[in-house]
Amino acid sequence: MLKLAIPLLHVSDPIAAEKFYCDKLGFQKAFAYRPFGESGPCYFGLERDGIRIHLSSFPEDGKPGECYCSYYRRCGRSLYKEFTLKNTIIDLAPTDQSWGNREMYIKDPDENSIRFTQWSNKET
Repeated sequence: MLKLAIPLLHVSDPIAAEKFYCDKLGFQKAFAYRPFGESGPCYFGLERDGIRIHLSSFPEDGKPGECYCSYYRRCGRSLYKEFTLKNTIIDLAPTDQSWGNREMYIKDPDENSIRFTQWSNKET
């Protein structure tokens, strides 16, 4: 039985990515793997509100801008307010979609799309 999925996003600059995800989106770094020191590639994990995301600048871990990451969130207005107070650029403000979900989109510095969704189906 599958219990957890952790998205892996490729980033070109791990220092800029960590700053964006922690300072702008409120994540905290859980771990970092830097086998070649601070200037080399990095694989690290971030957490917020019980969700996890992994970021990697190792070349074999994909290409920047190719990933979409969706998170379910019940209280979209408070999250939108939090992000705007931190001057986070919002690509799509919380919007009621024709398929019933309320969604907000943000792009990280590598153009990976982070999507926050309030599902319309209460069973999901």
